[in-house]
Formats: sequence, structure tokens, C-alpha cells
Amino acid sequence: MDACADPVRYQRSRFTTRLPPDRLYTAAHTWLAREEHGRWRVGFTKFAVRMLGEVVDHGFEVGSGGAIVVGRIMGWIEGFKASTDLYSALSGNFVASNPLLASGGADRVHADPYGAGWLYRATGTPDPAALDVAGYVAVLDRAIDKIKGEYEGDSEQPAAKPYVEDEA
Repeated sequence: MDACADPVRYQRSRFTTRLPPDRLYTAAHTWLAREEHGRWRVGFTKFAVRMLGEVVDHGFEVGSGGAIVVGRIMGWIEGFKASTDLYSALSGNFVASNPLLASGGADRVHADPYGAGWLYRATGTPDPAALDVAGYVAVLDRAIDKIKGEYEGDSEQPAAKPYVEDEA
């Protein structure tokens, strides 16, 4: 994790993370870090990599200099637990993927999601719906509440009917 500012500690249920406050975040659990010369470094949040598991394979459908648009599929990533399409977190031009992804260092995505485990670099304009760290904390709260509800059966279980003894 970059040492620019003190991370925001987040804990809910059995999930804990430290969120860099100098990033933008999306509801799709990606982060964007501003770099020099209008570039952005983009990666998955710790929540996303926890759902994904260790990265086993990936692919980008856009090459260096290729146009990207917020919300459009630009590749895919497969983990031990899940696989997902990679959606662009900004509109502009793709610069490059993280060289660690292709050189056997894909485990960094899981082990260091806010540092060496970034996914790609691009130039352009971030998603207008991108959030600051406080906004992303609210997204995490909703996501974890939904998972807890599904796990506990709250959202799927009909209300229990009271037992009424037959009067016959």
C-alpha cells in the first residue's frame, strides 16, 4: 500500500481491510490512484480479491493505446473462487497491464491489492460515479449486509407461520 496517508481501517462482520484515502473507488470494487502525466493505476479492492481468490489466469481484450470506456468490458480475470469480466473504471486509453500478471506474480493481486497487485494503467477520466473512501465504506456496508442476509437466509426465507392446533 502507498504510504501517502494513513489508511482508513474498516471492519464489518468477519471482513477487515485498510483503505487508502487518496484513491477513488467504484461500486464494482475497484480503486483508481492518480499518477503523473494524467495516468491512473487501477486495481481490485481487498473485498474484490477476497471474493475472487488467488488469481489463476487473466486476459485483456485491449492493447496499449486502445480506447476504453467506463463500464465496458476490457478483459477477464479468473481466480480460485470465481471469475469475472474486467470493466473499465475510466474512459480514455489503456496504457498497459501490470507486468506481474504475465510474469508469474499474479499472486500479488491477492496479497497486495493496493500496492504491487494493481491490474492496469490508463489515461483519461475516471467514472463520474467514482467515490471517495467514505462513499466506498457505504458500498462495503451494503455488500456485506447483503451477503450476511443471503448466508443467514434472511432474504430468501418466508416468514414462519405460527403453529395452530387443529380444533377438530
